[in-house]
Amino acid sequence: MSIPQSGGGPIEYFAQLAGYLEDGCKPKSDWRIGTEHEKFGYCYAKTLPLPYDGDCSIHAMLRGLSERFHWAPVTEGGKLIGLVKDGANVSLEPGGQLELSGAPLETIHETCDEVNEHLREVKEVADQIGAGFIGLGAAPIWTHEQMPLMPKGRYKLMDAYMQKVGTLGTQMMRRTCTVQVNLDFASEADMVQKFRVALALQPVATALFANSPFFEGKPNGFQSWRARIWRDLDADRTGMLPFVFEEGMGFQRYVDYALDVPMYFVYRDGAYIDALGQSFRDFLDGELPALPGEKPTLSDWADHLTTIFPEARIKKFMEMRGADGGPWRRLCALPAFWVGLMYDQSALDAAWDIAKGWTAEERDQLRIDAGKLGLRAQIQGRSLRDVARDVLAVSQAGLAARAKPGAGGMIADETHFLNALHETVESGMTPADELLEKYHGAWGGDLTRIYPEYSY
Repeated sequence: MSIPQSGGGPIEYFAQLAGYLEDGCKPKSDWRIGTEHEKFGYCYAKTLPLPYDGDCSIHAMLRGLSERFHWAPVTEGGKLIGLVKDGANVSLEPGGQLELSGAPLETIHETCDEVNEHLREVKEVADQIGAGFIGLGAAPIWTHEQMPLMPKGRYKLMDAYMQKVGTLGTQMMRRTCTVQVNLDFASEADMVQKFRVALALQPVATALFANSPFFEGKPNGFQSWRARIWRDLDADRTGMLPFVFEEGMGFQRYVDYALDVPMYFVYRDGAYIDALGQSFRDFLDGELPALPGEKPTLSDWADHLTTIFPEARIKKFMEMRGADGGPWRRLCALPAFWVGLMYDQSALDAAWDIAKGWTAEERDQLRIDAGKLGLRAQIQGRSLRDVARDVLAVSQAGLAARAKPGAGGMIADETHFLNALHETVESGMTPADELLEKYHGAWGGDLTRIYPEYSY
């Protein structure tokens, strides 16, 4: 979840809304990669989620990272709720999931080094306080009641609202984790092409990274329970955005969509003001019930954009949002997958060629089937495994064309970061399949075995 936005002046004319998005356009030389990943923390003693307070806790983790590794603290209402350093931040998801939002970096080599350094720091502090961290798409055993709600005003508002607009929203908040990548665009036309590829191929990422086949202590019948949760969360702000594929798509069209998404809050003077279900259009007219007579700033608009949760979304950059959290090596594979598709024009064109013949109904069904069946899903008579093989070949070619060396020139390009995904396609076994095989085999149905074997 995003931290409050800042620095935006008053909105004086309507075109500023689209202009805010368009200001994200950058020349290719300035394109960067921002990787975000979440993970579940737990206390070793009872394998229960980290509470906010205590010796083995979220607060102890944040304090340890701050003191030992010189992260600057972020507070809200006197509570330590995040950290910042060198363009990156560590934040908390609603149920205490620890998230790294990485700095904008030029290569996958750099972003992977950042991930590795962060996990090393987390492990050092976690070992000291008796905690562990695990990368999965959904909490495998813990119940809703066992997951604490973090002391952030945004989450308190969302927690109550989620129960009114869908059946699984609170599960998303407290019991899911994701890995995502944030990428740049050069122009409105480039944004549109990337947005279409991102949405159409998001189910491929969902299947390749499917890693949540358990919930509340048993198999749930899905490859990605996280993906299932997102289908019944809040129809106003989730989904595959069919308008993105229509004639006339551009920044203004996304603004029109975002304005019709009900608000959550307005952030003022360190506090979240309840604007649940209210209209940003009314806010523009000075008629928001939460702040009568007051008009929004660009920071308010930026905040509102963070409350929209489709499978891919734009702010001043584009976010790919369809993958489960997972094991260490896949945290680097996810940005590599999308950078290969998006940051080379020939690869982007080839990726669109794969998906451009799919209808809105087929894209929606593939989203459903990818979460349920993983690589066994089908579209237009082809298995998603075969589609994924083609998409990976395009991504591989895109990374090779980028030719970004690493390790002081010892590694020629970024293609090796896709190795884990090639293995998945060749074996036909997603991470979820591997977990289920162990559960029904070596683990003998004892799901607690997941903690020692899959923690970082």
